[in-house]
Amino acid sequence: MSTEVLKVALIGNPNTGKTSVFNHLTGLNQQVGNYPGITVEKKVGYCKLSRHKKAKIIDLPGTYSLNASSLDESLVIELLMNKNDEDHPDVAIVVSEVENLKRNLLLFTQIKDLEIPTILVINMSDRMKRKGITLDIPVLEASLNTKIALTSSRKNLGIDTVKSLLLDYRHLSNEPCLETEKIDSEYFGRLQNVFPNQSLYKLWLVISQDVNFGIIDRKGIKGDYSFETKSSSDLKRLQHKETIFRYKFINDVLKLGYTVDKSQATDLRSKFDRVLTHKVFGYVIFFSILLLIFQAIFDWTGVPMDFIDSSFASLANWVKYTLPAGMFTDLLADGIIAGLGGIVIFIPQIAFLFFFISVLEETGYMSRVVFLMDRIMRRFGLSGKSVVPLISGTACAIPAIMATRNIENWKERLITILVTPFTTCSARLPVYAILIALVIPDIPVLGIFNAQGLTLMFLYLLGFASAIIAAYILNKTLKIRSKSYFVVEMPNYKLPLFKNIFINVVEKTKAFIFEAGKIILAISIVLWFLASYGPGKKFNKAAEIVKSEVVNQNISVTELNDKVAAYKLEHSYIGIVGKTIEPIIQPLGYDWKIGIALVTSFAAREVFIGTLATIYSVGSADEEGDTIKSKMESEVHSSGGKVFTFASGISLMLFYAFAMQCMSTLAIVKRETNSWRWPLIQLFGMTAIAYIVALIAFQLLN
Repeated sequence: MSTEVLKVALIGNPNTGKTSVFNHLTGLNQQVGNYPGITVEKKVGYCKLSRHKKAKIIDLPGTYSLNASSLDESLVIELLMNKNDEDHPDVAIVVSEVENLKRNLLLFTQIKDLEIPTILVINMSDRMKRKGITLDIPVLEASLNTKIALTSSRKNLGIDTVKSLLLDYRHLSNEPCLETEKIDSEYFGRLQNVFPNQSLYKLWLVISQDVNFGIIDRKGIKGDYSFETKSSSDLKRLQHKETIFRYKFINDVLKLGYTVDKSQATDLRSKFDRVLTHKVFGYVIFFSILLLIFQAIFDWTGVPMDFIDSSFASLANWVKYTLPAGMFTDLLADGIIAGLGGIVIFIPQIAFLFFFISVLEETGYMSRVVFLMDRIMRRFGLSGKSVVPLISGTACAIPAIMATRNIENWKERLITILVTPFTTCSARLPVYAILIALVIPDIPVLGIFNAQGLTLMFLYLLGFASAIIAAYILNKTLKIRSKSYFVVEMPNYKLPLFKNIFINVVEKTKAFIFEAGKIILAISIVLWFLASYGPGKKFNKAAEIVKSEVVNQNISVTELNDKVAAYKLEHSYIGIVGKTIEPIIQPLGYDWKIGIALVTSFAAREVFIGTLATIYSVGSADEEGDTIKSKMESEVHSSGGKVFTFASGISLMLFYAFAMQCMSTLAIVKRETNSWRWPLIQLFGMTAIAYIVALIAFQLLN
């Protein structure tokens, strides 16, 4: 028998635990992509309900109501109203949370009025006793004409109830909560007469939601278009009246089935907030947490990174000595394995970074950071809404730039898009990690920290500072008149849920590794070919030329082979590219091999290490057990001096701190701004800044 697939829309306000419910229902059976034609993230998961039925859970963006003010909210409306959409739900789950039920029910009543079978999930039920809250579920179900599941994501309670309600969804009522015509009997009476076969509330949403946030085709309503709609101000007045109308209904419902006895509540939230959002201690605590995070990234990941590094080096040597000598063996050992080793080695650090970010989000502290940083951001022409993309940028600039869709003000949004790539993303982390390990000594600072952890934190702070300074300059430069306000919700503090953190770390790390891996694998193969072959006699006759140059020198066979390999690499196709740009980058302290890595890393920053690993593997006769780090440490200029010195290492880190080396980010910026003007300004502007800063740093430190 075939399996029936039930389409379920998961909807809710931000901070209601919607993601936790989604994770409990779907586990790791999730797919993340984008909605067609727009850059809003689409999360879909699958949940087995019975032997022959499963649910396709569509996790819709968090929204406070169906009165859209952003692309995310507009998308929710479009999906719920368009029955021709492939994801139009058979049933909706509205996730609320027990402490803010009144506010959450506004969205629930709107969804219910769309005549979609709707289940109300009241989450975080484990807090009821602590907050002195009592619920009468049968009374609430009768008043709202729906089925209610009381859940606790933390204790994994009520999820089975949700599944059983989904199985029995055909018995759910799809009657609306409110009679829309009561908002304005004359206006809605005329509207119903003109469109007698249409849902009145759907008509109202089509008329009132006249915003255009993206490439979304609205389907017209068939009927008599002689009906004259109201002016924008009149529509706003009716929307306001609708909200009052709904809250009156909600208040009447909650009086019957929802009571709060504050004398029984024990709440530490206000005490924590006074400290964590303090105008002095708040910043001290935040930067102390950041310092501990970056210190832990270095201290906790050393052993697994060394193991991965040596394992890839051993694997490459095993392949060389086990498989028959030839082109395929060289490609596998020097191209594919060396290139992938240059990114897989950083899985521990990337996983730990995502782990700490997830912990901050799960505890509710990240919202306090947003509130705290808004005080600073306002002075630079941005609001707290811009902080979310900037903090998200520590993972990846691409989803961070997509997140700017929540910023309604175009000037603020454009500035945020332009400055977000300055923040240190996880793709820079591999570059920083290997260079810090090479040129910064592992010496203790203040007893509990070390110089390497402090350097990494400095680079992250430099990224944020650069973004804020650039925002200030752009705010003064861009002549766009605008005015906006910032509102942030402070969720309750809670212990992080391990399952949510685990899923987030696995999904984010997997996405990073596999997306980067595709690029690195392709580039590693191309690099291996370009480094293994070259034009003319200098490459093809390399052995003869080198032997003639050292004919009177007493050198070993190994030294001779190294000289031949180095000579061939220098005159290979990739060597010619590196030599061509070497005069431009030499003042920064870089040689032609680093120049090759700079060029290839425009595809993705993390390719830098994989490129050097590939080049050094092809360019020398490796001793067994050589690692990427040891190869970079032993690399020398033709004059005999080390390539990776303190001066060149700092110069290189600063170059990557400022350079716009990510083609994917440029593509997203073009898509979000609908113009090549802004991404080109980003590319050339940030590259120029990177070159100048790196040049000054090397010349001063050398």
